[in-house]
Amino acid sequence: MQGAVNPARRDLRERAAEVIGPARREENSMLHIREAIVVEGRYDKNALSQVVDTLILETGGFQIFKDPEQMALLERAARRRGLIVLTDSDGAGFVIRNRIKGVIPAQLIKHAYIPDVYGKERRKRQPGKEGKLGVEGMPPAVLEQVLRRAGAAFLEENAPERETPRLTKADLFTAGLSGGEGSSEKRRALLSRLELPEHMSANALLAVLNGCYSRAEAEEILKNA
Repeated sequence: MQGAVNPARRDLRERAAEVIGPARREENSMLHIREAIVVEGRYDKNALSQVVDTLILETGGFQIFKDPEQMALLERAARRRGLIVLTDSDGAGFVIRNRIKGVIPAQLIKHAYIPDVYGKERRKRQPGKEGKLGVEGMPPAVLEQVLRRAGAAFLEENAPERETPRLTKADLFTAGLSGGEGSSEKRRALLSRLELPEHMSANALLAVLNGCYSRAEAEEILKNA
């Protein structure tokens, strides 16, 4: 029947909700938190982006073990706004989590843990090695609750100051860092000065400028680019 919910998917949502408890999130509402979040990969990031509006970084799986620039970016975000580590609940996820714990000071990070729910994400033909759903397979309400459990600072609930407008791609274009002749070279030079990975795209740079710096600081960086 058209519009029917897949029973298997519904069962996964119910089991996850039973483990994690009720959530407060209203349907289609976007949450805003102060901390940046690090996840393992792009599918995790895509799922989380439907729930929270914040800087979301990736480890690239085990790539973080041989990418000191990316680890430095995680530490910078942690020092600027705090960092929440949200990896999968399998063994690999804990290896990655422990690597981050071993590098970034404990007082700068918070740990969010998804529940053990067995199943398979839609895009995969086979379940993971341990048969557990990863971050990408968690329902939005569960992702909200694990962030609350970790102590995330939800800005709507903490009377934040009025948010200033964010930089846009137009600002990067005006600064000669995107979409123009020589923009790639100029962007790489800026990334080097900021001690950021040289292969970051314009969109990734924009996310860091908005996520790790105030509007005034970001404008000053562009001014001197």
